[in-house]
Amino acid sequence: MSENLKTIRELADELGVSKQAIWQKIKRDTSIDLRQFTSTKGNTVYVDVDGQKAIKSMFSKDSSTRDRQQKDDIDDNKKDDVDEQDEVKFLRNLVSEIQSEKKELHKLLDQQQRLALQDKKLLEEYKAEIKDLKALAMPSREDEKDVSSQSETEQETKPTEAQTKPKKWWRFGKS
Repeated sequence: MSENLKTIRELADELGVSKQAIWQKIKRDTSIDLRQFTSTKGNTVYVDVDGQKAIKSMFSKDSSTRDRQQKDDIDDNKKDDVDEQDEVKFLRNLVSEIQSEKKELHKLLDQQQRLALQDKKLLEEYKAEIKDLKALAMPSREDEKDVSSQSETEQETKPTEAQTKPKKWWRFGKS
């Protein structure tokens, strides 16, 4: 191949990153369409000089990946001992927080169950009161019906009685 073309693998080795890192950068950076800088032969993608510059500029925006990886490796070795202790402390604190939250949740659940039981008792009491009131109200309605039917029959008979009875006029002062 031409000296100007490089594969993604060659670029990755040159930049000190993986092929996947290059592909991820290409996918994330939508400002550059690298299809114009690439060609494919078989399963291999070749990048021309302009594409190489674009890819390198993407990685130069970040600090050098190799430098960063080396610093991370050194820092990780030094911090491993400290990190393990900190991690244990962090996990212990986390466990104690979770236990206290668990206790609080149990209290809240217990309180909720007590309130639900109180509500149930009140509801049963209200139902019983309503039932009693309905029982008291039912006979009075029947009595009202009896009274109203009696008053209707009395009204029907009263006009006839009133016509048959002579009216008496009373005068004051005379007996």
